[in-house]
Amino acid sequence: MDEVVAALRGRDWERLKILLHPYLHWTEDGVTTRGRTKVLARLADAPSSGRPVSYELRDGQIYRWTVGS
Repeated sequence: MDEVVAALRGRDWERLKILLHPYLHWTEDGVTTRGRTKVLARLADAPSSGRPVSYELRDGQIYRWTVGS
């Protein structure tokens, strides 16, 4: 998880692509974006606000990531 946070802060999209599962579910402020490509595009426009309150791995990659309450 720390590696994902570091890649987010550094805006290292190539590293993030490797760390994120293709069928990723990214939830932030109650809004869920699905799919690695869509999540990367969303993060390029509006960086994530912080560390997750929960996350799930699948096949060694982030499959679910939830930021906020």
